[in-house]
Amino acid sequence: MTLPSFLFGMITSTLYGALFHLWRGGGAGRLVLYIFLAWSGFWVGHIIAIQLEWTFASIGPLRFGMATLGSVLFLGIGYWLSLVEIDRNK
Repeated sequence: MTLPSFLFGMITSTLYGALFHLWRGGGAGRLVLYIFLAWSGFWVGHIIAIQLEWTFASIGPLRFGMATLGSVLFLGIGYWLSLVEIDRNK
């Protein structure tokens, strides 16, 4: 992994998290959550693609296609899990 590829991946995944926050809304805490989920999903997707030797939409050494799918998957599941409301009246 080259430094430019790593930086491109970080910028892209940060953009995914910020765009998801713009779409779904929320406070600063949600923004941090979405960016963290986007980063995690992006790099997990990239590593899985390397392990399975998939080259779907690769950009240099970066497995961009699977990384993007991982980011979207983590954002979707994280958003779904964050919808749980706690009843504090009990």
